[in-house]
Amino acid sequence: LQLVESGGGLVQFGGFLRLSCSAFGFPSDYYAIGWFRQATGKEREGVSCISSSDGSTYYADSVKGRFTISRDNAKNTVYLQMNSLKPEDTAVYYCAVGPCGGDFGSWGQGTQVTVSS
Repeated sequence: LQLVESGGGLVQFGGFLRLSCSAFGFPSDYYAIGWFRQATGKEREGVSCISSSDGSTYYADSVKGRFTISRDNAKNTVYLQMNSLKPEDTAVYYCAVGPCGGDFGSWGQGTQVTVSS
């Protein structure tokens, strides 16, 4: 199983980005996929997750209403649409194979998101 993140970058406060998590070696809808982030000097935290069974989605309180997770099975990709970005969203964002709320593995290499104030 291999996951590759992309789409990070530098954006201004209030801007938006869409992160992609592309799956290789397996159908992306076969497993739950979670997005996590780790800011410098802080512990990794869960951001969002999409289940494999019914497509249920979960969000951290800090991103609810601003971020949207989705999957495109034809492209074997899970997306994280991030709107109304804040400087505190600055971090390296990772995706990994679930289950949601459980232990994750097959971590990607991460993509840097920087939000300037």
